[in-house]
Amino acid sequence: MSPHHRPWEEAADFQIGLRPIALADWLEGGEADPALRKDPLFASRRGLVWAEAEGSRAGQAEVLEMVEAALGPAPTSGALPPLYAAARRTPDDLCLMEKRDGQWRLSALSLSAGSFFTAEEVIGRSLAELHGPVTGFADRFLVRVQRIFEGLRPDLVLERRNWTILNSQDLHTPSAAPIRARIGEIDPPQAGRRLQLRVERQTLRRLPRTGGALFTIRVWLTPLASLAADPDRLAAFARAWRSATPELRAYKRFDLYDDLVENFLRDPQSD
Repeated sequence: MSPHHRPWEEAADFQIGLRPIALADWLEGGEADPALRKDPLFASRRGLVWAEAEGSRAGQAEVLEMVEAALGPAPTSGALPPLYAAARRTPDDLCLMEKRDGQWRLSALSLSAGSFFTAEEVIGRSLAELHGPVTGFADRFLVRVQRIFEGLRPDLVLERRNWTILNSQDLHTPSAAPIRARIGEIDPPQAGRRLQLRVERQTLRRLPRTGGALFTIRVWLTPLASLAADPDRLAAFARAWRSATPELRAYKRFDLYDDLVENFLRDPQSD
């Protein structure tokens, strides 16, 4: 994980946190051949990692054009849906949002690193429905997020990051149950090595021709123990962990990891 992936230093509460970035910084890369990871999932677990709504192919094709403009031509993809052909070129998950029946809805997505949800579960959902599990989203953020989608300009790229702790080194985590069932297997002195900081770097762009919006999600993982080498980063993480709001802690189930994380913070060199 690169040094600037440090969202736990910025907030311990839910926030929109979108900021403009340069078009050249849109896709971060960092994976030599994402298709090697994504293609087996697309072939064997398609309902978990891929879904599209009828009528979304024009928007998908524009996403492919945008990704090719940034990264170069995609390999010949045969009969693959255009959005998936684009997703094979980048580590990011790609989510196409389009205005339907007066609502911004998820019309196609390639989801190889989703956190506790699957493509088939969320296809067709509106912004409000997608964020329903986030405590207080409807009251605090929904109107603002809708305005952001409405006001997006084709020359604007917005970015945000969020973070959590998981006991899994896998990017593809469609279900929480099998991961959380293994928490009790972790020996506390090994918490720094067994727990992972999972950072999502998200971007939002307008599709200038078809009018949709592309939401990208790039997941980075690093062992919690990596913070031990940098006292300032370690202290910032400790502050964020201990000051996280009750709503954030409940949504991300920090309570499941409290003893392990505190054990690590008391003795970061224990591993």
